[in-house]
Amino acid sequence: MWIFLTVQLFTISLFLILGWAIRNKKAYSLISGFATRPEEEQQQLIDNGYPQKTGAMLQLTAIGMLLLLPLAFTKFKFAMEFEFGFMLFFLLGGFIYLSKFELPHKRKRAYIISTSFFVLITGFVVGLYVLGYQDYELVTKEQSFEITGMYGDEWEISDIKRVELLEEIPKVTSKQNGFGLSTLAKGYFTVTGYGRSLLFIQKDHSPYLYIEVGDQKIFINHEQPDITKQWYDELNIAVTH
Repeated sequence: MWIFLTVQLFTISLFLILGWAIRNKKAYSLISGFATRPEEEQQQLIDNGYPQKTGAMLQLTAIGMLLLLPLAFTKFKFAMEFEFGFMLFFLLGGFIYLSKFELPHKRKRAYIISTSFFVLITGFVVGLYVLGYQDYELVTKEQSFEITGMYGDEWEISDIKRVELLEEIPKVTSKQNGFGLSTLAKGYFTVTGYGRSLLFIQKDHSPYLYIEVGDQKIFINHEQPDITKQWYDELNIAVTH
């Protein structure tokens, strides 16, 4: 959680400083593309209030994020996703709003571009979260076992080297290719003592099932401990027979 808080506080501070510099110090060159425009266009944008509104948008985003930050200390398990969603939605929506302060002959184009970005980026992020939170199951078959869902695969029972039920998962040090969400870790991560590992982990829901199959290391659990234990029993029986 402390990493999340550090990143959020850094982002909030950055937005506040940039917004202050643009609004109060007239550092308009901090706005993307502003410095490369002809002086006449720059003055028109200033007269329209474009840079001032941009600075205000950054500051309001920071204030909103700061107000939402206490959610991280509550039992609300989607605090990180909610705050990130607010930041994304407010910034992208803000750029759509800012298009009305563009130069008249560029206003329509700016509106189309900002709206397209809003739709594409929001759709992409929502799609990733839906896939990330997609349910998974461990299914033991006669000759193989399968983990369903994103990052899932099927492995031969005969290739299993080790099956253990752990009360605690070793420290996860970094993400290689996966979803590192506030309540879920899914995909490939570096795990202390194990190296590159495939995780399907609901955080703070022990026990955890560890499977070493071939050259791959897998950690998996379920929100319901009984189901994790059931997966362990079924897989253990399949290995010993």
